[in-house]
Amino acid sequence: MYCVLDDINKQVTTDILIQLTDDTQSGDIDPVVVEEAVIYSETLIDGYLRGRYTLPLSAVPDMVKILAVDLCIYRLYSRRFQTDIPDSISEKYKNSIKLLEQIQKGIISLGTETAGQAPVLGEYRTNKSFEDRTFSRQILDDF
Repeated sequence: MYCVLDDINKQVTTDILIQLTDDTQSGDIDPVVVEEAVIYSETLIDGYLRGRYTLPLSAVPDMVKILAVDLCIYRLYSRRFQTDIPDSISEKYKNSIKLLEQIQKGIISLGTETAGQAPVLGEYRTNKSFEDRTFSRQILDDF
């Protein structure tokens, strides 16, 4: 997991978390709703990191944890259609997406590579084989 409830609770007060997650009016933070937001942020982050880093990350860099928390908070606010998302939360979300795009492009590194060693790119797998080709090299060379 890239972040947990305690990480989110350091950025947002308990009262606000209750307002954002308590759909049953129990007066408590709903951990299922928080978990959904965590899954959302992890999936989004992994989508950007896939192909550049081997996933899952063996150790979660601080930058990824910060991004995950910001994305979770935005997700929790976006659940409440009647509540306006504060500008600071929207800006953090936009900045998080920009940062993820820069990480994806290799402009910013997570720092998980060892010194003097090139980063290992993620691996793509497929269920296709050489025999599955529709057009052979000879047919393609004729064009």
